[in-house]
Amino acid sequence: MAYYQNDELEYVVDDYYGMADFEDDPFEEQNRQQRNGDDSNGEYDDADMNKQKADTSAPEARNGKDIQGIPWERLNFTRDKYREMRLQQYKNYENLSRPRAGLEKECKQVEKGSIFYDFQFNTRLVKSTIVHFQLRNLLWATSKHDVYLMQNYSVMHWSSLLRKGKEVLNVAGPITPTQKHRGSLAQPLLRVQISTMAVKDNLMVAGGFQGELVCKNLNSPGVTFCSKITNEENAITNAVDLFQSSNGSTQLMTANNDTHVRVFDTQNFALLSRFTFPWSVNNTSVSPDGKLVAILGDSADCLIADAQSGKAIGNLKGHLDYSFSSAWHPDGRILATGNQDTTCRLWDVRNLSTSLGVLKGRMGAIRAIKFSSDGRFMAMAEPADFVHIYDTQSDYCNVQEIDLFGEIAGISFSPDTEALFVGVADRTYGSLLEFDRRRCNWYLDCLM
Repeated sequence: MAYYQNDELEYVVDDYYGMADFEDDPFEEQNRQQRNGDDSNGEYDDADMNKQKADTSAPEARNGKDIQGIPWERLNFTRDKYREMRLQQYKNYENLSRPRAGLEKECKQVEKGSIFYDFQFNTRLVKSTIVHFQLRNLLWATSKHDVYLMQNYSVMHWSSLLRKGKEVLNVAGPITPTQKHRGSLAQPLLRVQISTMAVKDNLMVAGGFQGELVCKNLNSPGVTFCSKITNEENAITNAVDLFQSSNGSTQLMTANNDTHVRVFDTQNFALLSRFTFPWSVNNTSVSPDGKLVAILGDSADCLIADAQSGKAIGNLKGHLDYSFSSAWHPDGRILATGNQDTTCRLWDVRNLSTSLGVLKGRMGAIRAIKFSSDGRFMAMAEPADFVHIYDTQSDYCNVQEIDLFGEIAGISFSPDTEALFVGVADRTYGSLLEFDRRRCNWYLDCLM
């Protein structure tokens, strides 16, 4: 992955694309006073909500308010016009400039216009920030009402039920682990820039820009474990994955720019194994049965490896650039990989010789992919503006397109599949968007 020194936590995406692509940010003068208070942490209350008056509810959206609160009526152009400008001027980042003339022919012909998830609420009380423009796993939902996201040097918890935000981890200062064991790699850290995160079963893990790993039990105070797992200069922790191994234990896998994949237990955080690959590893994801792992990195090819030994057992060919996201269907047969060539490829692990299907984004790389826990839907996010939700039962041919403005820091289905959350990183309109699953209550027809 692209590497550079990031001395200050900022919206580094401005260097490549986003609102800054235009000579003037059309939203720059909007909510200037609101932006001055962006760095407040701690807990918000109803007074803050009333003071801000910037959130958007479903009834307001149905009455014509923009879901992000953008006042198009006060701007010098319409939403449609601005969308047209974005599509024409957006710059998709590429590491490999390979010919892509035939890519469109490979892609599935899909039918847009489906609505699987309805807009429910948008809050600007919490907003995501992004450390590295290629890494977008910075938001996780643990229930329909609980979401965790990275905001500056904090991990924030948002309760969609109470509509309140609260800081649960601050990594701006010294960090000392509370759990130490003989032979443990635990060590104090200072000022971590979180590049990736994951949450599962009350355990939150975060990777850092300088190769750090931070683990916190959400039910306990302090940081359970932290360490710098690599001292290489090019050491970014690109991805973390909490998974159930084939023996039933919960383990933690990290992917780093130093070409290593590391596996830790989540009891003592001992290093169980380390695998080395020919290129920087940008993403890993373990299959539901814990036996296989997808390895993606600074190569156009992706690997399927044995999760215990790290030995490659399959080579996935078809992408034209580096890959940064992957996800397994809950049935364990389908793997989805997201690439900077603006596509997501679907692979059947029973036949890895060619991809099962190719799904195309609108304007940028596919930087985040998530399946709903029931396997019915797959969501994929571009770096900015577009999230696509596919109906897997239609062979991925029916899709809902969520159209917004701003860099996308992460997407997450709630475990019960009832909600989808989208984190937006933008200086003015950064927010957390919530969508609720649309249900067809056919039983009501019987009462009519």
